[in-house]
Amino acid sequence: MAGAPLAVAAIGVVVLSGLPVVAASGALTASQRLAAAADAAALAGGDALLGWTAGDPCAVAAHVAEANDAAISACRIHDLDIVVTVSATLLGTAVERTARAGPPPP
Repeated sequence: MAGAPLAVAAIGVVVLSGLPVVAASGALTASQRLAAAADAAALAGGDALLGWTAGDPCAVAAHVAEANDAAISACRIHDLDIVVTVSATLLGTAVERTARAGPPPP
């Protein structure tokens, strides 16, 4: 019987020490999803910029970002490059990710 409180305390320590790891992994996953949303938006905007799909490149990028639960906070076009910045709120913090689509730099 004396071991029961010790076992409960040990289980509590394990659970409490694991919570930060779970929170950190969740934040990392959400950050990677936002980066993927930025990549997808830039690629879709690049397709529109090259005329492979119809529509304004930044509007197409915004549509793809919204489909991935993100919002366009910036969209710049220079020659054949499109640079898209998307933002979202992750765990109560505003986070931005930027992606570029276009030909490789010289």
